[in-house]
Amino acid sequence: MKDNWKITTMIIGTVVGALTGAGAAYLLIQRGEKEEAQPKITANQGIQVGLSLLGLLRLISGFGSK
Repeated sequence: MKDNWKITTMIIGTVVGALTGAGAAYLLIQRGEKEEAQPKITANQGIQVGLSLLGLLRLISGFGSK
């Protein structure tokens, strides 16, 4: 029972991550349909997204520390 919070945290994190990813994919699809072309993501945009995600993970990891 002591480790129950770990399992709950993993499940919530997984669900939130999956929903966020699905939402991002939906937005890309909508943009592609609006422009009537397959959306293209440049290397620069990929790097920006990756660095933003790393910053977000760093922020989240610091929530529990004093």
